[in-house]
Amino acid sequence: MKHVIDAKNKKIGRVCSQVAMILMGKNAPTYERNKIPVVEVEIINTSKADISNTKKDEKTYRTYSGYPGGQKNEKLADLATRKGHSELFKRAVYGMLPSNKLRSKMMLNLKISE
Repeated sequence: MKHVIDAKNKKIGRVCSQVAMILMGKNAPTYERNKIPVVEVEIINTSKADISNTKKDEKTYRTYSGYPGGQKNEKLADLATRKGHSELFKRAVYGMLPSNKLRSKMMLNLKISE
């Protein structure tokens, strides 16, 4: 089953929580937490999403390489210019999915277009 979600004039968190529920299959009556549902979710118009200026300035993404001094911080606005708005949605949905072996397989069912 294919779902298309329009992100135009919507907040990132609202859209991504809806997408995460669909990817897990919690909206279907045949929900099983140990199975990946046969769904495909596409998010369109990610560049037209409603992101407040304070969120762009204050939200930071942290990565750590594991080495001393290897922690890097990047603001939301910098990440959006470097990788595009689709990366913001991808990271948000990834964080909302359960952290188990099925998460990477669920992410394969997500298509994002700007």
